[in-house]
Amino acid sequence: MSDQLTISAEKRDGVGKGASRALRREGRVPAVIYGNKQEAEAIHVEEKALIKLLMTGSFTNSLVEVTVGKESFRTLPKDVAFHPVTDRPLHVDFLRLSKDATVDVSVPVHFINEDNSPGLKRGGVLNVVRFELELVCDAARIPDTIEIDVTGYEIGDSIHISSITLPDGSESAITDRDFTIATVVAPSALKQSDDEAAATEGEEGGEAAEEKSEGDSPNG
Repeated sequence: MSDQLTISAEKRDGVGKGASRALRREGRVPAVIYGNKQEAEAIHVEEKALIKLLMTGSFTNSLVEVTVGKESFRTLPKDVAFHPVTDRPLHVDFLRLSKDATVDVSVPVHFINEDNSPGLKRGGVLNVVRFELELVCDAARIPDTIEIDVTGYEIGDSIHISSITLPDGSESAITDRDFTIATVVAPSALKQSDDEAAATEGEEGGEAAEEKSEGDSPNG
């Protein structure tokens, strides 16, 4: 489960582009806390502290406790806007969560036991279709990753969401289809070898049939 992160914030009095630019010049990042049927609260956070949280790699999948003065808010980061050239954070949206809230998150997948996949051991390649899974989770139990065991998978096999056991408190956000997460495919060299073998078998079969036909001919 993702650890809860913390960050201190201050209330933001001014709004608009001018006020936001002034905050950024002071090393602050404008932000907002919204949701849970309460009014949105404009805040700003220290840029260095925010970057430190972003560097964890799990910022958008973690609960973040935002402290504003004497108040603390249990939130989930929903959007971070970055400068298109410098990649500096420009704005953050924090979703305020209730005690028993569920949240929609994208959780990265991690494949394990590749040495136990006959298809991969033969030289097959794991073709990942989805690097993340869209899940509906208990806000207090957001998984860091979803581990997928590829033991026993052969070339040509596919891994579907129905074959994955999700952690307690999590379920797929996509429920209308049994979508593919990854497939084990043949590498180009192996596929070419199989195609050539098939072609050779076809030629030999054709020659044998031709010889049989000639032998059966009354004029032979």
